[in-house]
Amino acid sequence: MNELSRLLKLSGTLQLDFVDSPALRDMPLGDPSTRPLAVYTPAGYDPQGSRRYPVLYCLHGYTGDVGALIATRAWETNVVQWMDRLLTANRMPPAILAIVDGFTRLGGSQYVDSIHNGNYATYTVRDVVGFVDAHYRTIASEGGRAVFGKSSGGFGALHLCLAHPGTFAAFASHSGDTYFRYAQMPSFATCQRTLEGFDSISAFVEEFERRPKRPQHFYTTIEQLGYASAYSPREAKALALDLPWDSETGELRDDVFARWLAFDPCERVASGRAALERLRLRYLDCGRKDEYALDVGARVFTKRVRDLGLTVRHEEFDDDHRNVGYRYEISLPALAEVLDRD
Repeated sequence: MNELSRLLKLSGTLQLDFVDSPALRDMPLGDPSTRPLAVYTPAGYDPQGSRRYPVLYCLHGYTGDVGALIATRAWETNVVQWMDRLLTANRMPPAILAIVDGFTRLGGSQYVDSIHNGNYATYTVRDVVGFVDAHYRTIASEGGRAVFGKSSGGFGALHLCLAHPGTFAAFASHSGDTYFRYAQMPSFATCQRTLEGFDSISAFVEEFERRPKRPQHFYTTIEQLGYASAYSPREAKALALDLPWDSETGELRDDVFARWLAFDPCERVASGRAALERLRLRYLDCGRKDEYALDVGARVFTKRVRDLGLTVRHEEFDDDHRNVGYRYEISLPALAEVLDRD
């Protein structure tokens, strides 16, 4: 057992690897192409043995990274500790956990391919999955993989299953970004007012990065810029973004917002039927007090999928958007149960 595993008091082993991704090289924001990858293997895993394991791929939310997901916090259980606890208690079949890093200068990639950010979907499904299959004893096929995450990570799980069918056999989306008309639009006016005080997007971002402490409306604005970098980049140049509102009046730009909606999982259900149909588990949950109305998004997505005649496991609970990692106690066993086993 290594020091990282001892720190987290694990029965299994947590290894920190690094993946050099061709998909993320030489992109405008200057983010590194070599990314950390945390891989948990269960107790009894033998790298020289014959047994192979399914893999659960975990995607962090906006402003998250690998370090945040494996960090310890008082009175909190992180995703690795949940996995270890569930396996130790024999509450789920043995599996490997791989935590993907999708952080960018603007706070997150949404795990989509973007000329502005880099090709984070390709990085995940090709470079990360390829690395894990090459270096660990995995069941290296669609039936041996699931993907899950919370918030932007939940959106990423939905996006990757829709955009890259055949990679994963199941997803779990915890409070995932859905129904952008409710989740995103309420922040647009705040962002427009904030950016009015700066000569350019670049000037705002530089000021954001300079300050040791930032007001809340700065965080709201950088978040929406992060989404624009994923959904509506103008060109492969740093901070060359099309915003879904008019910079002078704040009026909604329907043409740009339509580009955002093209990524909205709720809008993609009908065209994504074939991708959704091949999945063994479609899992969504969200708190009924979610600050971004993502509980509504989960309901809309669920209804549209069920209208196609497909099953969805959809749950709601009494909580808001934050600190809902305890839901992994439900999703991790559900995902592992539907995957292939050696």
